[in-house]
Amino acid sequence: MREFLFLSALASFHGLVSAHETVNRTLTQGWGTVPSQRRYTNAAQSRAAIEAGVQQSMAIGVQNSIAVLDPSAQLVAFLRMDNGFLSSMDISIKKAKIVSLFNGLYPSSVLHNRSEPDGDIYGIEQTNGGLVVFGGGQPIVDLEGYWIGSVGVSGGTNEQDVDVSIAAAGSVGSRSA
Repeated sequence: MREFLFLSALASFHGLVSAHETVNRTLTQGWGTVPSQRRYTNAAQSRAAIEAGVQQSMAIGVQNSIAVLDPSAQLVAFLRMDNGFLSSMDISIKKAKIVSLFNGLYPSSVLHNRSEPDGDIYGIEQTNGGLVVFGGGQPIVDLEGYWIGSVGVSGGTNEQDVDVSIAAAGSVGSRSA
């Protein structure tokens, strides 16, 4: 029975990943490479994403926290705007982290319904030190279609966080995945 449940979960996860395979996958993203061969969000791109996020946040009157992570879910850049909620610091990182853990295939908001009690990834938010599955996490994809990192935004409503995360990801000269 345990083997059946494992295989069922594995098949479900494979379907989740295969359904949105729009991002280029190459050897330059993993094993057998050195860091200079890998594609990831660099410091200048991360600063640009945060600056665009701040501009969009100011335009809508929200004090957000904005996090940029590389494909390995490691923090590259972070900013909490003046008077931003302290709780939004951790939430923004966790929104970006879930995007990175799913290889940039989905914005965090897409995983919300699937993490409900009847969903195929129910409980995912309890893994990896805690994740956040509502809007505000966005993959950063370069113009060549390579996923190079993730951005997470927290501090406003779900819709505001999504708008700011799209602006931040788009500023890197990327298209939203």
